[in-house]
Amino acid sequence: MFTSLSQRLRNLLRDESGPTAVEYAVMLALIIVVCILSIQAIGTSTSSTYSTINNALDPKTDGNPDGNGQI
Repeated sequence: MFTSLSQRLRNLLRDESGPTAVEYAVMLALIIVVCILSIQAIGTSTSSTYSTINNALDPKTDGNPDGNGQI
């Protein structure tokens, strides 16, 4: 009984599949966080660019004080 228990304990200490799985899970979580932050930054930049283009093309914002869109 004791020999079987000590053998199981030695096998458990030699087995590295658990820590490897945890390392992969941590790496995957970090990759997902980096992807989300990158997509958010690109989205903010794109939104700002489209807003600038929209304001430049909008006839109501042509720079005239009356705002009627006439040049």
